[in-house]
Amino acid sequence: MFSVTEPHPRCFKFARETYAYANELVWEYQFDPNTHAMSPRRNDPPPAYMHRCFVMVRSARQFFYHARFDPQAPIAEAVTYRWLVREIVSRNPRRTSAEKDRVVVPGYESLWSFSRGQEALLKAECGGAWQSYVLRSHWRMILPVWRSHQERMANQLVGSLSGGRAPIVHLFRFPQLTINHGIILYELAETAGGLRFVAYDPNIPAWPAELDYNSAKRAFYFPRNHYWAGGRVNVVEVYRGWLY
Repeated sequence: MFSVTEPHPRCFKFARETYAYANELVWEYQFDPNTHAMSPRRNDPPPAYMHRCFVMVRSARQFFYHARFDPQAPIAEAVTYRWLVREIVSRNPRRTSAEKDRVVVPGYESLWSFSRGQEALLKAECGGAWQSYVLRSHWRMILPVWRSHQERMANQLVGSLSGGRAPIVHLFRFPQLTINHGIILYELAETAGGLRFVAYDPNIPAWPAELDYNSAKRAFYFPRNHYWAGGRVNVVEVYRGWLY
C-alpha cells in the first residue's frame, strides 16, 4: 500500500511557485444542477492567452527546479529577464539544479511576484499554444488505461512527491474530449478511501486544486470546477522520462 512520508525540505509552495495569471478559457461553462451537465458557450471577447496549460505547468516547475529569486537585487531590464527565462525553461525538466547552479532572477521574491511584474514577458517567452498540443506524452492517451495502470501511477506519484519532485500529470478522458489538461501535484495526504493530492491548476490561479485517488476502485477523480463537470479522469505523469 502507500507510504506517505514527511514533506521534502525544499517543497513547492503554492503562493510562491505559481503564476499570478491564468490560462484563459475559450469556452465558458455553465453547470445545470438538475442534469449535472456542462453547457459550453464561447467567451466573447475571445481570450488572448489560451491553450497554455502544459506550457504553464512545465515552465512553473522549471522555475521551481532551476531558479532562485533575489528580491534584494534591483529590477533588471527586459532583455536580461528574457535571457534568464529562456535559460530556465530550456534546462532539463527531469532533474533539479543544485543551489549554486540555479539561475538567479533579480528584483523579485518568487515566481508569483515575477509574473505580476513581468507578465507580458513571461507569456511571450515560456512557450506557445502549440506546445500544449505537440507533446511527446500525448501518444499514451490513445491506449487503454487499465485500473492496474492507475494503481501503479498512484504509487509512482507518491514516490515522486516523497523524493522532493513536483510531478506534472496529464488528465484526460480519451476518446472523449471533455478534459485534456495538465496540473502540478505538490502535496498529498491519506484519506479514508485512498489519497488526496493537492495541485496547482493553471486555469485556477487563486487557490489550490485537488485530485483524489480511490484505492478500492483504483481510479482518480477530479472534482467539479468552472471548466469540468467532475468525475473520473485518467492520469499519467509527464515530463518524467524519454517516453513521457
